[in-house]
Amino acid sequence: MVVAAVVVVVMVLVVVAVVVVVVVIVTVLVVVVVVVAAVVVVVVVVVEVIVTVAVVLEVVVVVVIVVVVVIQ
Repeated sequence: MVVAAVVVVVMVLVVVAVVVVVVVIVTVLVVVVVVVAAVVVVVVVVVEVIVTVAVVLEVVVVVVIVVVVVIQ
Protein backbone atom coordinates (compact mmCIF):
# COMPACT_ATOMS: atom_id res chain seq x y z
CA MET A 1 0.00 0.00 0.00
CA VAL A 2 2.78 2.39 0.96
CA VAL A 3 4.81 1.36 -2.09
CA ALA A 4 1.83 2.06 -4.35
CA ALA A 5 1.38 5.51 -2.77
CA VAL A 6 5.09 6.27 -3.23
CA VAL A 7 4.91 5.16 -6.88
CA VAL A 8 1.89 7.39 -7.49
CA VAL A 9 3.61 10.38 -5.84
CA VAL A 10 6.77 9.81 -7.89
CA MET A 11 4.72 9.54 -11.10
CA VAL A 12 2.88 12.76 -10.28
CA LEU A 13 6.19 14.52 -9.57
CA VAL A 14 7.62 13.27 -12.88
CA VAL A 15 4.56 14.54 -14.76
CA VAL A 16 4.82 17.92 -13.02
CA ALA A 17 8.53 18.11 -13.84
CA VAL A 18 7.85 17.33 -17.51
CA VAL A 19 5.12 19.98 -17.64
CA VAL A 20 7.46 22.54 -16.06
CA VAL A 21 10.20 21.72 -18.56
CA VAL A 22 7.76 22.03 -21.48
CA VAL A 23 6.50 25.38 -20.17
CA VAL A 24 10.06 26.66 -19.81
CA ILE A 25 10.95 25.53 -23.34
CA VAL A 26 7.83 27.16 -24.79
CA THR A 27 8.57 30.37 -22.89
CA VAL A 28 12.13 30.46 -24.21
CA LEU A 29 10.89 29.87 -27.76
CA VAL A 30 8.35 32.69 -27.42
CA VAL A 31 11.07 35.03 -26.14
CA VAL A 32 13.33 34.06 -29.06
CA VAL A 33 10.51 34.69 -31.55
CA VAL A 34 9.80 38.09 -30.00
CA VAL A 35 13.49 39.05 -30.10
CA VAL A 36 13.79 37.93 -33.74
CA ALA A 37 10.66 39.91 -34.63
CA ALA A 38 12.09 43.00 -32.91
CA VAL A 39 15.36 42.62 -34.81
CA VAL A 40 13.45 42.27 -38.10
CA VAL A 41 11.46 45.42 -37.32
CA VAL A 42 14.66 47.34 -36.54
CA VAL A 43 16.29 46.13 -39.77
CA VAL A 44 13.23 47.13 -41.80
CA VAL A 45 13.20 50.59 -40.22
CA VAL A 46 16.92 51.04 -40.89
CA VAL A 47 16.47 49.97 -44.52
CA GLU A 48 13.56 52.39 -44.91
CA VAL A 49 15.65 55.22 -43.47
CA ILE A 50 18.54 54.37 -45.81
CA VAL A 51 16.20 54.30 -48.82
CA THR A 52 14.65 57.61 -47.78
CA VAL A 53 18.08 59.23 -47.40
CA ALA A 54 19.11 57.85 -50.79
CA VAL A 55 16.01 59.30 -52.45
CA VAL A 56 16.56 62.69 -50.79
CA LEU A 57 20.21 62.71 -51.88
CA GLU A 58 19.15 61.79 -55.42
CA VAL A 59 16.70 64.70 -55.49
CA VAL A 60 19.39 67.05 -54.13
CA VAL A 61 21.84 65.92 -56.82
CA VAL A 62 19.24 66.45 -59.55
CA VAL A 63 18.42 69.92 -58.21
CA VAL A 64 22.11 70.83 -58.06
CA ILE A 65 22.63 69.62 -61.63
CA VAL A 66 19.62 71.62 -62.85
CA VAL A 67 20.83 74.75 -61.02
CA VAL A 68 24.33 74.38 -62.48
CA VAL A 69 22.95 73.90 -66.00
CA VAL A 70 20.61 76.91 -65.64
CA ILE A 71 23.43 79.11 -64.30
CA GLN A 72 25.71 78.15 -67.18
